Amino acid sequence: QVQLVESGGGLVQAAGSLRLSCAASGRTFSRSHMGWFRQAPGKEREVVAAISWSGASTVYTDSVKGRFTISRDNAKNTVYLQMNSLKPEDTAVYYCAADLGSGYNVRDAKAYNYWGQGTQVTVSS
Repeated sequence: QVQLVESGGGLVQAAGSLRLSCAASGRTFSRSHMGWFRQAPGKEREVVAAISWSGASTVYTDSVKGRFTISRDNAKNTVYLQMNSLKPEDTAVYYCAADLGSGYNVRDAKAYNYWGQGTQVTVSS
């Protein structure tokens, strides 16, 4: 069992920055690939970024490349999403998720066994 709790969301002006954190419970975190997803009103949930269990490999959706950075600290059971140069279109509820080895592509929501409750990010223009 893995429990995930996101924090760090809020209201920010365009071009600003936020850092999201996702704290995980359980001893399987260090063996889990981790992902950040987001869902805007009226839109489907989409992957933002994902990171391998070791942190050696990361992937990003095209719209956030060069602006967002995913990282993890396995000693603290925490994964981060640093978001810079935020745009109004980044407004969404952001979720972290854990993949314990599903075999699915990490960009696919089906890969993830556990999800956090989400944190709201609102970017004003």
